[in-house]
Formats: sequence, C-alpha cells, structure tokens
Amino acid sequence: MQSSQPSAASPPVPVFAEPTPLGLLGLAVGCAALLPIAFGQALTPAAFRTAAMYCLLFGGGCQFLAGMMALVNKNLLGGTLFTTFAFNWVINWHVLSGLSEGRLPDPTVALSIDLCFAVIFVVLTFAFGFYSKLLFAFLLDIDVLFGCRIAKELTHSAAFAMPIALATVLLGLIALYLAFAILLNTAAGRTILTIPGPLFSPTLPESVPPSGDSTHT
Repeated sequence: MQSSQPSAASPPVPVFAEPTPLGLLGLAVGCAALLPIAFGQALTPAAFRTAAMYCLLFGGGCQFLAGMMALVNKNLLGGTLFTTFAFNWVINWHVLSGLSEGRLPDPTVALSIDLCFAVIFVVLTFAFGFYSKLLFAFLLDIDVLFGCRIAKELTHSAAFAMPIALATVLLGLIALYLAFAILLNTAAGRTILTIPGPLFSPTLPESVPPSGDSTHT
C-alpha cells in the first residue's frame, strides 16, 4: 500500500504568501521615522509622539505580523528575527512616548537589554550568512547599531550619535532593497534586482535527512 504521508524531503507548503517584504518595508518606515531625531533635527515632543506611532504601527506591527506568518510557514530563522525585532520596536514606541512627556528610560536597564540584544543579533548574523551576503550585511549593520548604542551608554559621549544615525540610514536602505527585490522578482518571474548568494556554505551529512524546516527570509 502506498503511504499517504509526504516524503521527508518534500518542502513544506506555505500557508501564507512570502511575508518578508512586509516586515522589511515596516522596518524601513520605522527607520525613516527615527532619522530626524537621530540626526538631531526634530527633538520636540510632537516629533517624539509622531515617530512613536510609526515605530509602533510599522516597525512593530508589520514585523510582528510578518514574523507570525513566517513561523506558520515554518520559516524558523526569518520568523524568529522579525518577531524578536518587532517587540524591540514596541520598546522604541514606549521610549519615544515617554520622551514626549519628559520621562527618560532607566539607563542601567537599557544598557542591560542592549547587551542582550547585541549577543542575539551577533548569532543571527552568523546564521543569516548561510543564506545571503546581503542578509549578513543587513544583520551586521544591526550589530554595529547596537554596538554604538552600548558604547554611547557606557561613555555618555555624543560622538556615537552620528554613527547610530548613519547605521539607521543604511539599515532602512538595505531593507528597502531586499523588499523591492523580492516583490519585483516575484512579480516579473525573473531576476530584476539581484540578491547575493550565501556567504557561508552549509553542509548536511548524507545520513541526516532534511528537516523540512524552511529558514529562508
């Protein structure tokens, strides 16, 4: 009798359409909202309140939705990244909302959390290197961003403000490129914008069957 169970080598059938562009576009909009503040051009309560809402709805909302969809699609790596980063954007909303009312976040707690995030993103950077050089650069930029934030919190120096702003610009630009590449390439059925291949070469022992877990992003 022929087995009705799918082969172990069969890739999982996605439940949702590819959610990565949604998460990346939300990230880009959130970065754009932070730029006037990061460059010191808008430091008013109104600017903080406005940026806070974009961080919540786009940075947090879009990435949380994309993360949940990716996890349902059995995209472990992409779903983990988007979901974790989504809650970080909710924290950005909370901090900016507090700043609009003159309330500052506790610097000791902020430093502790940033150190934890730095460790998380370093590991995720290595993992994404098995999928694309550009994804590796994307995560590496996040590593630099958190590194500058930690250095600023430790030294209380304004010298790190500009590197943080520039890293935010680069993060938004890479996110836009990746989102546009996926959307345009899918719509055209051919490569319009190239996404570089893996930085590292994954190896799988012949005796170990594929897990069926899609970790692309």
